[in-house]
Amino acid sequence: MTDVTTDASTEAAGSPAARRGLGFKLPALDFMKDRGDVVLAVGMICILVVLLLPMPTWMLDFSLAISITFSVVILMTVLFIRTPLELNAFPTILLVATMLRLSLNLASTRLILENGHQGTAAAGRVIEAFGHLVVGGNYVIGIIIFAILVIVNFVVITKGAGRIAEVGARFSLDAMPGKQMAIDADLSAGLINEEQARERRSKLEEENSFYGAMDGASKFVRGDAIAGLLIVFINIIGGIIIGIVQQDMKLADAVQTYTLLTVGDGLVTQIPALIVSTAAGMLVTKSGSHTTADQGALKQLGAYPVALLMGTLMLLATAALPGIPAIPFLLLAGVTGGIAYTTYRREAQAETDKRDAQAADEAAVPVAEEPITAALQIDSIRLELGYGLLSLINNPQERRLTDQIKALRRQLAVEMGFVMPAVRIQDNLQLPPNQYIIRIKEIEAGTGELRPALLLVMDPRGEAITLPGQATTEPTFGLPAMWINDRHREEALFRGYTVVDAPTVVTTHLTEQVRDNMAELLSYAETQKLLDDLDKSQQKLVADLIPTHISLGGVQRILQNLLAERISIRDLPTILEGVSEAAAFTRNLTLITEHVRARLARQLSDAAANPDGIVPMITLSPDWEQAFAESIVGQGDERQLAMAPSKLQQFIGAVRSTFEKQAMQGETPVLLVSPGIRPFVRSVVERFRPITVVMSQNEIHPKAKIKTMGHI
Repeated sequence: MTDVTTDASTEAAGSPAARRGLGFKLPALDFMKDRGDVVLAVGMICILVVLLLPMPTWMLDFSLAISITFSVVILMTVLFIRTPLELNAFPTILLVATMLRLSLNLASTRLILENGHQGTAAAGRVIEAFGHLVVGGNYVIGIIIFAILVIVNFVVITKGAGRIAEVGARFSLDAMPGKQMAIDADLSAGLINEEQARERRSKLEEENSFYGAMDGASKFVRGDAIAGLLIVFINIIGGIIIGIVQQDMKLADAVQTYTLLTVGDGLVTQIPALIVSTAAGMLVTKSGSHTTADQGALKQLGAYPVALLMGTLMLLATAALPGIPAIPFLLLAGVTGGIAYTTYRREAQAETDKRDAQAADEAAVPVAEEPITAALQIDSIRLELGYGLLSLINNPQERRLTDQIKALRRQLAVEMGFVMPAVRIQDNLQLPPNQYIIRIKEIEAGTGELRPALLLVMDPRGEAITLPGQATTEPTFGLPAMWINDRHREEALFRGYTVVDAPTVVTTHLTEQVRDNMAELLSYAETQKLLDDLDKSQQKLVADLIPTHISLGGVQRILQNLLAERISIRDLPTILEGVSEAAAFTRNLTLITEHVRARLARQLSDAAANPDGIVPMITLSPDWEQAFAESIVGQGDERQLAMAPSKLQQFIGAVRSTFEKQAMQGETPVLLVSPGIRPFVRSVVERFRPITVVMSQNEIHPKAKIKTMGHI
């Protein structure tokens, strides 16, 4: 209870109310903080009054002190801010400081010209002090120092700061569309919310406005320097004329008095101007930095011990030169060498601490043993590469194999409605360097050899390739091909050859293997995901169908039957409608699949049409139709084909000869059969000619253009 009471008392004593009770309340500061607009307005009015009315010397001294203090506060503030936007009011501050100096210039000019004959104190003690103490009472030295200050301010600092502000404004404006797009992209990706996006847009607008204003505000400083130079010239000439003509002063006395006063006035004005110009230059050079001046300059300069060591060696070599005073250079060499040694020790200690921390972390966290169940995981698709083919996925200069596989997944999703599983790419040191293997569920599905640095050329006409190269066989379709150098690419294209690079060869092979195994790759979970991704308007159909009329596994099997014959399942709502219709009178998945195929008649006819829009067909003779119908035995799900082997061999020979004859004529017709026997005919044809499309009369759309090419 005692501790709580003590803490409460301490907190109360440190509160604002307690400070007010102890006499810390400052009403003037509170008023300036709460009503800064009024204070600024009063200040601007005072500046305007100074431009119009004469000012006593004591008030001029006080005002000059305010000007010097104001410039020093501006410079210190710029040193300690981290980003330019923390002082985005700097253009306004710069204008106020410039107006203040010009008004004081006018007030001091009035006093110098009116009272200059009375002595060097005619314009106040501050100007007199600068005239005597800074330049030693010698007006020639004063003019030279003043001229140097003007040159430094006008030619060096102001010009450089103005150029940086101009370039910064231009670059900031040019980069604005890209930054806006980056903000919109982050918002779309969910990396930021709407409020954060609004804040970043607001900050971007402030940055553009700041650099634009700084570009214009730099002209204030430039004009201030020119005005100061002109005012000094006018004061000297005018003062000498007034002193000689009106005040009966000797020429030497007039030159000495008015020049000293004018130079003192110029110095007391140019020094604050130089300070503010330096602050402006430091502010615009902070663009892209997020640190204070000491972190951005001093710490970075002392962060490289090797550079400091080289500087130390140069100082030592300079100190050894004859006629050079050695003590200053030796002292500086000791300072830079000490800093270099300290920095090196600090970096070495930091590296040691980092290694110790990493070792402690590795020792503290035991290596997790891989569970035995991890060995049971099966990759749906795996591509194994020999070590000579690793450049296909690591070469940033060319389109990588991984990019082509990503495009393949998107292509299959658009064409087939099938989301291809992720492909695991693995190096296999047991393979020959240029060999690859495609595995589907751990079983080898295809293999081939590549030449990563060469191009594969094939002749679509089947003729011999006459280009120099290495003869080979295209791994996907087994066609004769040749590996050639890239310098022969143009010639190969001119001759009408097909030219592909090594990654495309692998991607083509992978595409065909995936298409051949889509039915096997469509898993139960993927089927559920396809149904979940349907539009909200289709979810009622899914809810009514599953599991009341058919199970999810049944839907998976129907989709697999369609994919096995390379039929796109992208129109999933139509497929589900067909399943719903067929499930009302049968549970046989084969019959349901045939009904769904009939619902997809437009899609199937379009896929089977040639470039002229005509579906070429080979029909099955009535004898073969009857032979197949009589060979079907069993009922329901137990129905199967029981045809004599000799009869099957006769049918296979007839189909092969007929379709090969059509292929020689450039045609790829479909085999048209009756609906009842289509699944059984397809089961026979797919074993020796899987690319042949077998369709029933129900699957030919009424509006499709057909052409009978022959019959079996």
